[in-house]
Amino acid sequence: MEYIPARIISLKNHPNLNERWLQDRIIEDPSILGLGNLDVRESERIQPTGGRLDLLMSDPDSLIRYEVEIQLGVSDEKHIIRTLEYWDVERRRYPQYDHVAVLVAEDVTSRFLNVISLFNGFIPIMAIQIQALEVAGNLTLTSSRVLDVVNLGTDEEDAAGASTDRAYWESKATPASLKLADRFIELAREKDSALAPKYNKYYIGLARNGIADNFISLKPKKNWIIFQPKIPSDQELNKKLDEAGLQVLAYERRFNHYKIRISDKELNDHIELIREIITLAYEPESH
Repeated sequence: MEYIPARIISLKNHPNLNERWLQDRIIEDPSILGLGNLDVRESERIQPTGGRLDLLMSDPDSLIRYEVEIQLGVSDEKHIIRTLEYWDVERRRYPQYDHVAVLVAEDVTSRFLNVISLFNGFIPIMAIQIQALEVAGNLTLTSSRVLDVVNLGTDEEDAAGASTDRAYWESKATPASLKLADRFIELAREKDSALAPKYNKYYIGLARNGIADNFISLKPKKNWIIFQPKIPSDQELNKKLDEAGLQVLAYERRFNHYKIRISDKELNDHIELIREIITLAYEPESH
């Protein structure tokens, strides 16, 4: 295999290539950003507060949306502020989704990494450095994630101090979805009456005598809930979920749990299957 050296090309200083060219390449192949096979929902999305969001992208296997702001050259304060502003607008307009702010720049400096990292943990934000390379007369793009988002929160190992109370979820979700969460908790209590809800910033889990025991966790949304049972991915269970018509959003391999979207009607229609899933999640634990 022959070694061919690459030469970094500055898009900012190039006479023909510009930000729109880079944006078009990302639209053609979203995997360039290294965030998986995302869907591009809209480009140059007009914001009600003024301005345009470069790219609104979504993960087809989950409820995560990415607000992507592109900058050629060195990252600066204006683009950081703009990225955060557009992220905030979108999350307020569509609270049923999880939102991640993404700053894409040719050069993400250590100074601005320090600034961005101040928000990380409070605001889900990531920085991606993207560079154009000339290789044997051809142009290609490469990217690296120089600041990753702190986990959006689906496990009991969330940052310390993430505990909240029911009032927090009453303001974040709806009375209907909280009642639905209560029904799931009662189904879990059929396995162990000592279990009680444990309210965290990003999800509702379970606790026994104050100690977390999240063999299931719940994320109430507006009219439904994300049910997260801790079960190894299983073909037979996948088939049952598919036959029931339940929407599996994703399987989180990092935490070994499913993400299943369930409405009140679906819980009523498939309550025995839900009981079976809760049992599968409960039994591997040492109780």
